[in-house]
Amino acid sequence: MNTDLRDDMAVQQERTLLVCVLLPESTADPHDPLGELRSLAKTADAMVCDEIVCKRRLPHSGHYIGKGKAEEIALRVEMNEIDVVIFDNDLSPAQIRELERITQAKVIDRSELILDIFAAHSKSAQSSLQVELAQLEYTYPRLTGMWTHLDRHGGGVGTRGPGERQIETDRRIVQKRISFLKKKLTEIDKRKVREVKRRQDQFCVCLVGYTNVGKSTMLNLLTGSDVLAENKLFATLETRTRRWGIDGKTEVLLSDTVGFIRDLPHHLVASFRATLEEAIHADLLLHVADASSHMVMEQICAVEDVLEELDCDPRRTVLLLNKIDCVQDPTVYQVLSAKFPDAIHVSAVTGEGTDALIEAVAHRAAGLNRQVEISTDVRNGKLIQYITQHGEILRQDYTDTTATLEAILPSVHILEIERLFGDQANLNFDVS
Repeated sequence: MNTDLRDDMAVQQERTLLVCVLLPESTADPHDPLGELRSLAKTADAMVCDEIVCKRRLPHSGHYIGKGKAEEIALRVEMNEIDVVIFDNDLSPAQIRELERITQAKVIDRSELILDIFAAHSKSAQSSLQVELAQLEYTYPRLTGMWTHLDRHGGGVGTRGPGERQIETDRRIVQKRISFLKKKLTEIDKRKVREVKRRQDQFCVCLVGYTNVGKSTMLNLLTGSDVLAENKLFATLETRTRRWGIDGKTEVLLSDTVGFIRDLPHHLVASFRATLEEAIHADLLLHVADASSHMVMEQICAVEDVLEELDCDPRRTVLLLNKIDCVQDPTVYQVLSAKFPDAIHVSAVTGEGTDALIEAVAHRAAGLNRQVEISTDVRNGKLIQYITQHGEILRQDYTDTTATLEAILPSVHILEIERLFGDQANLNFDVS
C-alpha cells in the first residue's frame, strides 16, 4: 500500500452529528446539553460537524426524536457529509434501524459510544476482556434486525475493539462467548480479591470520582509518581496503586480508579467490577469532585449512585472539592461549602489544601486508639506478632500456657483482630 494513502487513512476522522433529546427527567447540563457528549466524541477521535438539541415530553416510539426532526437530521447529514449520527440517549434496535434508513448514515447511541471509547483505550488483557463482555451483553438483546448496522467492515466510532467480532456471530455463539468471558472474569475477580485482602495489614485509600476531575493528577501530587493525567474522558481504565507516605511514620497505599459518568451503562459497571475491587475493599474512599464545574452537584450524585451499586459504605468516604484554583463563580462555591461542610478543598495542580487532606487521612489511618488487654495461647505467634507490629506494647506477661499483652491499638486493627483471631483471643477493654 502507498505510504501516503496509509497516512491519510490513519488520520481520517469520521464527520459526526450530535443529537440530544431533552426529556423531563434528563440529567444533561441545561446550559450545554451536548457538552459531555461532545467531549466523549472528541475522546473517540470523531470530528463534530453539527449538533441538534430538541425537547420532548416522551420519546417517539419509531425514531425517538420524532419524524420531523428525523427528516431534519437527514437533511443535515446530506448538507454536512456526515458519517455517523451520535445520540446522547439510549436507543432501541428498531429506532436505530429506522433512523439509519431515514438518514442513510450510521447511528449509534450514548452507551455504544462509551463502550467504543473503552475498547479504544483498553490496554491490559483484563480490561480488554471486560470491554468485550460489556459490548456483547449490550449487543446481544439487540441482534435482531441489526445485521445491516453490524455488517459495516469499515470500522470507526462504535465498531472498534473486541466488539468487531460481533459482526460474524449469531446469538448462540455470542451467548457462548459471554459465558466464557464471565468465567474468565470471575477468576480474575477472585484473584483480585485475594490481592486486595493480602494488603489488609496496610491502610488502603482509593481515589474515586467522575471522569476527568483530576484523580490521576491527585495521585501524582500525593505520591510523586508520574502516571498519565490527560484532559480527556476515561484517560484511566486500569487501577494504579502507589505507596503514599502521609507523615514521617505512616505509609498507606493509594489507588486511582476508572472515572464514572452519568448514565454509565450497567453492563460496564458489572464487567469492570474486578477493576473496581480496590474501591470496594478500600479502608477509605477519597471522592474527588470538580468544584469548578457548574454540574458538580449532578456529578457527585452520579458517583454516589455507582458507589451504592458497588455496595460501598458511604461512611468510608471523604469528599474532596478539587480544582478550587479554577472556580469562577464564588456563589456556587459558597453553596458547595454550605452543602458539604466536611469536604476538603484542594487543588491537585497547585497543592493547595494538601495539608488538610494528609491530616484527615492520617487521622483515619490511625483510627481511634484504644487501650486493650489481649490474652491468647502462648503458641499463637501470629496474633502476638500482629499486636506487636500494629500497636504500642505497654505490658507483656507470659505463663506456660498463656500470653497476655496490654497495648494501645487503632480501632481498625482491633476490628481486624476480632475478625481474624476472634476465637483465639480474649479482649478486655476495661483496663485500669
